[in-house]
Amino acid sequence: MKQILSAALTLAVSTVAFSQQINQTKLIDTYIKEAMKTNQIPGLALGIVKDGKIIFEQYYGTESLEDAKKVGPSSMFRIYSTSKLITNVGVFQLIEQGKLSLEDNVSKYVDNLPKDWQHIKVKNLLTHSSGIPDFIAFSDILPEDSSSKTVERLSKEKMNFTTGNEFRYNQTNYMLLSMIIEKITGQSFEDFILNNQFSTVRNQVVYSSNALEKIPNRIIKYNYSSETKKYQKSTDVEGKKAYPGNGLAITLPAFINWSNHLSKNDLLNQKTKEMMWQPFEYGNKRDVFAYGWEINTTNTIPSYGFSGGNVSAYRVFPQNNMTIIMMSNGYNFFPVHYQMVNHIAGMIDKKLMDNYSLAEESIISEFSKKGNPNAEKNYHSIKIKNPTWDFENTLNNIGYILMRNSRFDEAIKVFELNVKEHPQSGGVFDSLGEGYLSVKNYPLALQNYKKSLELDPQNTNAQNMIDKINGLLIHKN
Repeated sequence: MKQILSAALTLAVSTVAFSQQINQTKLIDTYIKEAMKTNQIPGLALGIVKDGKIIFEQYYGTESLEDAKKVGPSSMFRIYSTSKLITNVGVFQLIEQGKLSLEDNVSKYVDNLPKDWQHIKVKNLLTHSSGIPDFIAFSDILPEDSSSKTVERLSKEKMNFTTGNEFRYNQTNYMLLSMIIEKITGQSFEDFILNNQFSTVRNQVVYSSNALEKIPNRIIKYNYSSETKKYQKSTDVEGKKAYPGNGLAITLPAFINWSNHLSKNDLLNQKTKEMMWQPFEYGNKRDVFAYGWEINTTNTIPSYGFSGGNVSAYRVFPQNNMTIIMMSNGYNFFPVHYQMVNHIAGMIDKKLMDNYSLAEESIISEFSKKGNPNAEKNYHSIKIKNPTWDFENTLNNIGYILMRNSRFDEAIKVFELNVKEHPQSGGVFDSLGEGYLSVKNYPLALQNYKKSLELDPQNTNAQNMIDKINGLLIHKN
């Protein structure tokens, strides 16, 4: 009798748990569809792994706007800079094998480095603290240029800052990491990665940093044009030197497979992963970043990940035994990948509910709607309930995105709101000055740039714009 009661109780508990999971799945599905509609995301794939099990794997929208092919398990999304996570794991595999050290000088593996680069260490590449020039900033460095030729060209440039002092995102760091991997292993970078991290799913991943290259099942990112009000296919072309930083395209099943192997310590042991996720100590004592991974904290709970091209995001929550993978192929207004991951995490585990992120998502959503009279009301309603929350950067970003979409009057209203909210910030007056300048309201532009300079005497941009506007007014008169 006891066994029957026990079995019945187990069945009841299992039924309730199953019912809750079904309801949770429906809620996430509804949220994703609403977010895609609001942001006009053409196609998206979402995977969630909890306690070692795939609890959500869904595909939405289309791979292509031209032929309306549906997104599915065989769709390979370009994940752009999220590719760096895979490169990071490759580096730490070599560290775990004793073939490489974080403290090694890059010059130990890469020949003909300029004098100023000789003291840069592997750890500085992973943490974007090297200070070396970023090759994407130089138009004369061509996609077909080799890594060695790129180093030779960059050797003519000055260092951006003292090595180790600060975080500054840089693609050259990852080019050098790939050169180190190739030197140590004797393999091409992509072969080393595919052999050691994707051996069972090689047909579901591909390296290419060329949007024009025809690759079966690879999805090309769409960029929204503010001029035509339509999506246009990305035409970015970069060479092999960009592979470690932004070159991977991958299916969702293959990404989940990789993530599960990472969680089970098949790719790296636990001690190595913990080392990889340790915060790097920057000289400026301000920047926060691990060894190639972003560190996020929600309600004191840490998570680690990265994003790419504003269309992909990967986040692992070790304490919650959960991972979220999101990949898409475009957005029309504001990049919402972080807000979406945060929102979904909170839906699955209430301990990860980030109320600030939810509020920020709501503010962005309302201002994205053209001519929405409720956007500012929504903002003030949120602030009344949470007076200590600061949305200065959010409002500033919204304003600039509105300007890029030729919605100048709306942008100015957002900048004006930010000025009212942050009257002691020189930056917000600078932005409002730019807003007025965009509609050729020179008197108000000048007034706000002067106020910005008054609040921040070090703002050289404000001084330059004041000089420019004065010149325009003299010429006009």
